[in-house]
Amino acid sequence: MKLSVFTVATPEMGPEELAAAAKAAGLQAVEWRYTDIPAEAASQSPSFWGNNLCTIRPSGGTAELDRFKQATDRYGIETLSVTPYLRSGDLESTEKVLQAAQYMGATYIRLGVPGYDRSERFDELFASARTYLTEAEKLCRKYGVKGLVEIHHRTIAATASGARRLVDGLDPDAVGVLFDPGNTVHEGFENYRMALEILGQYLAHVHVKNAGWIKTGTSEDGSAIWQCEWVALKEGMVPWRQVLSDLLTVGYDGYLGVEDFSKQFAESRAMLIHYADYIGGLLKELQSGV
Repeated sequence: MKLSVFTVATPEMGPEELAAAAKAAGLQAVEWRYTDIPAEAASQSPSFWGNNLCTIRPSGGTAELDRFKQATDRYGIETLSVTPYLRSGDLESTEKVLQAAQYMGATYIRLGVPGYDRSERFDELFASARTYLTEAEKLCRKYGVKGLVEIHHRTIAATASGARRLVDGLDPDAVGVLFDPGNTVHEGFENYRMALEILGQYLAHVHVKNAGWIKTGTSEDGSAIWQCEWVALKEGMVPWRQVLSDLLTVGYDGYLGVEDFSKQFAESRAMLIHYADYIGGLLKELQSGV
């Protein structure tokens, strides 16, 4: 397994700085965040989902793509993914992202998955998502870039089982699943080994972060109120040693992409070094049988 970083987690770095820091930390690839920055956020301090300086802006055209591509080329690291925020069903935008990813030499993009908030029935959301993914599969084949369904809370793919059901029967060379144990702390936990076995040939990528639940109060009926929050890699509910062991057992040899939202470190550079030392260290121990 190799290490990468999703730049949503490195908001204060520009592409050149990020590429240099990733290379220095021992990472081999980068997943570029891909979305336009709201005008009102441009004057704000850097943040994960606001004024993120490590984000490819689609409105910037080829010049913007070249700026990010030159950063990876200079430091000899791979562009693993161009990662957008697509809506399920939006094939026009999906194709535009695939075109950008192909230009960047990326392996993956992230596809859209319907959210679930009780306002629409699951069966209807599932049917529309399957229609979209079936068409997206054709586009992914056309551009030679695999589309990923991310396991994510508050969507109809919150579990490995749910994600597998969404992609089942599609070409695993064109459509796969992004396994995210940190997201399943919020919603969707299944035994890690079983989850990986469920995904089978659709397991394409893994994100690394952690989360935990804290009691925040008591409701009117006296029951406890709990809230899930992002925490440091070593402090959350995901036992990364076990997850890595399970990944090795099922034969996964792809990338592990850090997406740390804990704010444990004041600077992203320190976060990347810690990630490489911790996760890279665990991998070495497990692979050597220590």
